[in-house]
Amino acid sequence: MQAPSIYRVSQSVSVIIPALNEARNLPAVLTRIPAWVSEVVLVDGHSSDDTVQIAQKLLPGIRVIMQEGCCKGDALRRGFDAATGDIIVMLDADGSTDPAEMGMFVRLLRNGADFVKGSRFLQGAGTADISHLRRWGNNGLTMLVRWLFGCSFSDLCYGYMAFWKDVLPALNLDADGFEIETLMSVRALRARLKVMEVHSFEAKRIYGESHLRTWTDGWRVLKVIIKERLAHFRRNYPAPLPVERQFVVNAEDRRAQNSTRVNLEPVRNQTR
Repeated sequence: MQAPSIYRVSQSVSVIIPALNEARNLPAVLTRIPAWVSEVVLVDGHSSDDTVQIAQKLLPGIRVIMQEGCCKGDALRRGFDAATGDIIVMLDADGSTDPAEMGMFVRLLRNGADFVKGSRFLQGAGTADISHLRRWGNNGLTMLVRWLFGCSFSDLCYGYMAFWKDVLPALNLDADGFEIETLMSVRALRARLKVMEVHSFEAKRIYGESHLRTWTDGWRVLKVIIKERLAHFRRNYPAPLPVERQFVVNAEDRRAQNSTRVNLEPVRNQTR
C-alpha cells in the first residue's frame, strides 16, 4: 500500500451527506454546518419528498448528486468520488450527528491523524438514539474487532468519521450498505493509518424512521469483519498502529474542542 503523502496542504473540507426522504430534517442539519466548510455534497437516494429542493433552498451552493444505486454505502462512495476537498467529513442527514463537532475531527486531522472516528462511549460522549439490542450488538462487534485485529476501538458501528481524501486508495471501498462504516474502520487499521477516536454525542433522529435494519445490517457487518480478518491473515499484514483517543472531562473542554476555528495552514504528517 502506498502511504499518503507526508506533506499535506489543506485548504478545503468537503462534507458528504447521504439522504433519502430527509426534507424535514435538513433544516436542522444544513443550517448548522460551519462556515469554514468549503463544499457540501448531498447524495440523494431517489427521495420521494422535497429533500433536494429543501437542500438547494437552504444552501444555494450545495452540490446535489443523484444516487444511481441504493443504500448508504453506495451513496457515500459516490460522494467520496465527487468530493473536491482535501479532507472529507461524513455527516448524517437525520440530525443524529452534530455539525458543531466537525471542528474536532478536522483539527485532529490537521494535527497528524489520517482517519478520525467518532465514539459515543468515550468520556464526554453519549447517545440518545441506541436501543438495548443495538447497544448489545455494537458492543459485541466492537469486542470482536478488538480481539481479531488487536486494536482498541470503543465504538465500531458509528458513522461520524473524517479522513484525508488521499487515504481513499488505501481503503479501496467496495461495500454498499451500512457495513461500509465498519469496512472503513477495519481497512484503516489494516493499512496502518494513524487512526484516532474522538468523543461524540449521537442525538435522536428528528423526524421519520431509521433506514438501519438491526439484524440484517448487523449480519452484514459481521460478514465484513470475518472477511477482512481472513484477508489480513492470508496476506500476513503487520499489526495495526494503536488507536489514539481524545475526550473531554468537563463542559469547558467540550466548548473548546467544538470550536469551529480551524487553522488551514500546511501540516506535516508523521512518517511511517
